[in-house]
Amino acid sequence: MPACPRCEKSVSAAALSCPNCNLTLKAHGHPGMILYRAKDEPLCVTCAYDADNSCTFSKRPDAMTCTLYQNINATQSGLQSAPYSAPPRPWWKGNLVWIALGLMIVVGVAIAL
Repeated sequence: MPACPRCEKSVSAAALSCPNCNLTLKAHGHPGMILYRAKDEPLCVTCAYDADNSCTFSKRPDAMTCTLYQNINATQSGLQSAPYSAPPRPWWKGNLVWIALGLMIVVGVAIAL
């Protein structure tokens, strides 16, 4: 179970707010939106969106809370791993139109004879 950032007591992962200190843990009261919080320095210092200048958050570069925070160190380590590549498709899946056209021609010629 995660700990509350303010009172350091254990709280349920699905809790919207801390039952001890009433700190909001989920953004906008939605259980699926994690609200990231900074302790000492703003989140923007270590955020990937700030590093590539794609952040549109109004409190940038001094945001102490954010719902879109992406740790730049986690992003860089993810780039070092090999990207996922899908297995190759069978040749006939890419040529279904031509196969169907060929079958129609063969059937048409067979009927004409």
